Amino acid sequence: MKYKMFVNVLIICFSMSFILQNACCYSYYFGDSEYVWSDNAIETSSEENTGDFLDLTCESAILIEQTTGTILYEKEAHAQLRPASVTKIMTILLIMEAIHSGQITLDTQVSCSENAASMGGSQIWLEVGESLTVDEMLKAICVVSANDCSVAMAEYIAGTEEAFVQKMNDKAKELGMNDTVFKNCHGIDEDGHLTSSYDIALMSKELLNKYPEITNYTTIWMDTLRDGESELVNTNKLIRTYEGATGLKTGSTSLALYNLSASATRNDLSLIAVVMRAPSSQERINNAKTLLDYGFSNYEFIKTSSKDEIVQNVSVQKGVINNVNLVYESTNGTVIKKGNSDGIKNEIIINEDIVAPISKGDVLGKVNFYLNDELIGTSNLIAEEEVKKMNSLNMFEYVSNLWTNLLRE
Repeated sequence: MKYKMFVNVLIICFSMSFILQNACCYSYYFGDSEYVWSDNAIETSSEENTGDFLDLTCESAILIEQTTGTILYEKEAHAQLRPASVTKIMTILLIMEAIHSGQITLDTQVSCSENAASMGGSQIWLEVGESLTVDEMLKAICVVSANDCSVAMAEYIAGTEEAFVQKMNDKAKELGMNDTVFKNCHGIDEDGHLTSSYDIALMSKELLNKYPEITNYTTIWMDTLRDGESELVNTNKLIRTYEGATGLKTGSTSLALYNLSASATRNDLSLIAVVMRAPSSQERINNAKTLLDYGFSNYEFIKTSSKDEIVQNVSVQKGVINNVNLVYESTNGTVIKKGNSDGIKNEIIINEDIVAPISKGDVLGKVNFYLNDELIGTSNLIAEEEVKKMNSLNMFEYVSNLWTNLLRE
């Protein structure tokens, strides 16, 4: 019986070959291309979470979910204020970019210039001409906020601190940090060196999401350099006292007062709390804890899609195979109020008339996710594999696929 079916398949295939050879005047529509989605840097939660209901003592603050950037709370989040050493989040971000681009490695030796050695403030007292590895420099910057190491790294990467600061401002513009102007790479008070808690959240989110390995440094409580001669103790006390703390950076001067970008993760929910102009070091910590506690008590992160997970098998017209799996293009999720996950529903939308040729990764549909009828996220569906267009040259590939499927039945 199967051999009779095979003969019938051959007859059909040769008939189709004739049709294909004489159909060059026809054009085909290769599917819907209207679906274009982009990620907003920070999205405001549908909840009304602005104001002062947490009774914070700082002048400005914001709480966001790290993965999506959803704002869970804000207070004067766009006020332009002095960031102090929280500035170094951008410095660290550019160092990580240089590592990942291959410009430097963790083993690269970086020498200290006279300019770097003269910084003052928080430092590890590098001597002119002294060299440390990038790994050691990062450790000093992340743990004890070393100004001398920040300048040494800036000069090594960009040639001069001024050129590096230009890169900082270029990156800030790229990230949408519209409240920010950097004048230096370390955060020592300088007229016009300003940012906002919103912008600090933006660059913190970028650093943690793009280079999660930075937490290998930002979670260090105590360590040493120079063969144990230099002791390091983290300026961010939350690392030792707050469950799930992952970083990130403190900053304080007499003019800036006390600032902090604090990050933490619990049960797949990652939060970033930014505090600016708190009246004291302890109030800075208290305000950050209040923000993080509020987030962890009231919200949860729900994964809506997993990269490469098969969602549906769909038919393909005029291909050497008749079907292709659609998989999620990326891993996505959303942050919601606790206890509402049962209300999440999805809607699968597949492009009409899916016609070969199809390249692996082509967008062929999407899935919309709703919470109580409100759209909360969208994930693209892409082709899991390539599908060639059938022609007289690959007809036998088509026949072979059909025959293989018949034998499996």
